[in-house]
Amino acid sequence: MRVLPAVGLLTLLVAGPAFAQIKPPAASDPPKTPGQIETEKSADQAYKNSLRNIPDKPAADPWGGAHAMEGSSSASTTPTRRTKSSY
Repeated sequence: MRVLPAVGLLTLLVAGPAFAQIKPPAASDPPKTPGQIETEKSADQAYKNSLRNIPDKPAADPWGGAHAMEGSSSASTTPTRRTKSSY
């Protein structure tokens, strides 16, 4: 007799999250009026115009400071010898 309530409780515990995942039917939006359509078109046009006003940036070079300078002769071509004291 204890099995039946345990099965019922287990069923409720498993079925609860499954029912929570079911989405309610989406409410359909009413059709837009011609004034709303014109307002959206003007807002979209203003947005596109504002994007055109942003100046173009040159390509970013994150390693620009790490490149060797042209004409730089201060860099030695032979590696320096390491001593035990420099470890």
